[in-house]
Amino acid sequence: MPLNITQKLIKDHLVAGEMVPGEEIGLKIDQTLTQDATGTLVMLELEAMELDRAKTEASAQYVDHNLIQEDNKNPDDHLFLQSAARRFGLYYSRPGNGVSHPVHMQRLAKPGKTLLGSDSHTCANGCMGMLAMGAGGIDVALAIAGEPFYVKMPQVWGVKLTGKLPDWVSAKDVIFELLRRHDVKGGVGKVVEYFGPGLKNLSAMDRHVIANMGAELGATGTVFPSDKEVKRFLKEQDREDDWIELEADNGAEYDILEEIDLSKLEPLIAKPSSPGNVVPVKDIAGTPIYQSYIGSSANPGFRDFAVAAQTVAGKHIADGISLDINPTSRQMLTDLVKESHIASLLQAGARMHQAGCNGCIGMGQAPATGRNSLRTTPRNFPGRSGTKEDSVYLCSPETAAASALMGKITDPRTLEMDYPKVKDPKHPTTDVNLLDSPIPHGDAKTIELQKGPNIASIPKMDPMPDEFELPILLKMGDNISTDEILAGGARVLPYRSNLPEISKFTFEIIDDTYYKRGKSTVEDGGHAVVGGFNYGQGSSREHAALAPRYLGLRVALVKDFARIHWQNLVNFGVLPLTFVKEEDYDLLKSGDTLILTDMRNKIQQGYEFDIDVKDKNQQIKVRHSLSKRQIEIMLAGGIINWAKDRQAAKG
Repeated sequence: MPLNITQKLIKDHLVAGEMVPGEEIGLKIDQTLTQDATGTLVMLELEAMELDRAKTEASAQYVDHNLIQEDNKNPDDHLFLQSAARRFGLYYSRPGNGVSHPVHMQRLAKPGKTLLGSDSHTCANGCMGMLAMGAGGIDVALAIAGEPFYVKMPQVWGVKLTGKLPDWVSAKDVIFELLRRHDVKGGVGKVVEYFGPGLKNLSAMDRHVIANMGAELGATGTVFPSDKEVKRFLKEQDREDDWIELEADNGAEYDILEEIDLSKLEPLIAKPSSPGNVVPVKDIAGTPIYQSYIGSSANPGFRDFAVAAQTVAGKHIADGISLDINPTSRQMLTDLVKESHIASLLQAGARMHQAGCNGCIGMGQAPATGRNSLRTTPRNFPGRSGTKEDSVYLCSPETAAASALMGKITDPRTLEMDYPKVKDPKHPTTDVNLLDSPIPHGDAKTIELQKGPNIASIPKMDPMPDEFELPILLKMGDNISTDEILAGGARVLPYRSNLPEISKFTFEIIDDTYYKRGKSTVEDGGHAVVGGFNYGQGSSREHAALAPRYLGLRVALVKDFARIHWQNLVNFGVLPLTFVKEEDYDLLKSGDTLILTDMRNKIQQGYEFDIDVKDKNQQIKVRHSLSKRQIEIMLAGGIINWAKDRQAAKG
């Protein structure tokens, strides 16, 4: 039977289950990626597991999110992560080396391999012919320890690319076109696989741009072939020996199929406050802006900065505009300096920042209240920029540069200039000075973890009780993101290794009374929350499940879940339920109390059951979609308890 690339990758790594869409499968993981906003918990989890040495082919710990050192917390955690990487046999990418996704692509990604990362944009490395997926930190910790990664077998969504991109249109507009068609949950339960003659006109980094924002579609992953372009990229990185050819078989089929004619695309833009709120730039041209921001893992390539530099070269940005440049890797920055593109940007009035995630995650470059920010970042969820009342538009580097010159959202095709023709350097820099390789196992055993005062151990979780009486503390609408459940930014992320402190920010964007109200329910058995469609979209941060659990959350009842957050809830013993009848959502309100009885039996005996609404004479039919393994995890009170029980059973 002819196979597509996704099916080949899954078949080669399948260790449990069958390749039937919707069924749980277990996959062998070759590589892992952790970053500092999520990696601290992963390293603490490895310590709790008493791991001797990483079992993967390559695992890397990056420091790219929490670079601001306004006090001791971030640098203390950097030292902890460095000591943990040395202890467990991981690569360690130091502060300033760059954003995890493009750096991993440059230095470690290999066609034909699986990659699991505690960052939802790990899917970016699907541009290299990998099956790259984001997951919660505990799933990544288990993968580092040699355990399979369990996920529901996805459908494969084939996207045929034809034609060639017009001038002033780039890879960002390709993924915007899919978001325009399908919105932020169109990819749930699917891997997006690109193929077709249009690929020959897209560089490896162009493909990275597209693959990166597969996360915004809600997709399990994005896959590109490993072809001559990937070989060219690896050769430039002095890694040609890592290349293998990986293409779909002739006659391979897809569960879903559609086509994009690249030649018919135009500049697109996502309006506040969702990556799926996509319209043509021309439709909102003239909207005033305060900031134009170029960088992030969603536009990390040399050409993304170079095309902007050539657009503004010899000119000056409009008065009152902040043009923020955020290089994505140290070696990329070196090449931009060599080619004088940084000089062009600076002379035009741009502000230069260090190589890292920075403003994408709300770590600096926050916009002013009431002003519009134009960004090449992947997300514009409310408050993600670091400003609570933000107004963020997402766009391509071409649109960002044109708009910075004009002081308002501008269709770049209206500029009175030729489109800059940019090519990658013939001999790009390869820089490993800030990427530490794993040390020999014998030496690693002597390394002690360096824990600063801001690191707190994960508290014990109790097994799932048989009965619940849970007040509904919050009722929310559709598309609630993990940024809204637990914000990022410079105020919050420094506490990522201190659960009691970071929990104080839980749901504050939605209801700043939640922390006190939630904490007050812990001794009485906890509480529930209710939500709409696509609950938990966005970042993979497991803090968005762990912090509510710490504050007493035991049940999340919604219309449907985003994949990674659903997995994180299970991993920390929060029962994820969905309405059988969506209209029952309207029957519930904040303050109602849900009564769940005989739960340990019910979740094992079937997928659907009734719960009562106290004092209302109402019953709500709900369902769970837990596998047998996940039911065991839920009964144990979370995956840490489950893993300990397994280790104890092995003697």
